[in-house]
Amino acid sequence: QVQLVESGGGLVQAGGSLTLSCATSGIYLNFYHMGWYRQVPGKQRELVATITDGGSTNYSDSVKGRFTISRDNAKNTVYLQMNSLKPEDTVNYYCRAEGRALGRIIWGQGTQVTVSS
Repeated sequence: QVQLVESGGGLVQAGGSLTLSCATSGIYLNFYHMGWYRQVPGKQRELVATITDGGSTNYSDSVKGRFTISRDNAKNTVYLQMNSLKPEDTVNYYCRAEGRALGRIIWGQGTQVTVSS
């Protein structure tokens, strides 16, 4: 069964840190580009960070310098290290997998991050 399961969300004070994890199963992670997205209710899901199968990364301007995406193919897991969190980072975060060959898209169920001021 193909699954992406996010974890690590929660409540943190402004300026604090959290690390999100995306555990994958049923796919060979080496063949997938991975990403973290976030979505405010009522708005479109927006890109936070991506990492290619080769390890190249890309970040939205709003998180550049604060967040770091990484992957451990041996553990079938992708991470998002979030530092210097701001109240505006409060939102649901979703893990996304995109197959490099056929472009198959898989989403996780999301994890909530709440940053208090």
